[in-house]
Amino acid sequence: QVQLVESGGGLVQAGGSLRLSCTASGNTDSIDVMAWFRQAPGKEREIIASITSFGNTNYIDSVKGRFTISRDNAKNTVYLQMNNLQPEETAVYYCAAGLDPDIDPPNSWGQGPQVTVSS
Repeated sequence: QVQLVESGGGLVQAGGSLRLSCTASGNTDSIDVMAWFRQAPGKEREIIASITSFGNTNYIDSVKGRFTISRDNAKNTVYLQMNNLQPEETAVYYCAAGLDPDIDPPNSWGQGPQVTVSS
């Protein structure tokens, strides 16, 4: 019922920054929580940040102080600002949307662009 299209990603040097965006369409009025996941090579997919429709946020400890999740409800878009990126954070980054507070597993996924951090 909800479709997600991501933009952003690419190659950045260690210490650099990237900004990802994700726009939802379809039954957007039903979206409660939006989030960002990532899956690094050889590792399991993990949730790194989430945000509710009222702006409450949650982050995995390793990205606190460096990453910022934000949400523009009028544009049905969620963003992830990533600062001071490290090579071990090279991964595919997935946008996700949940129709209730239980975001994992989400109801919808974005296509997952690649983020590569070089040393």
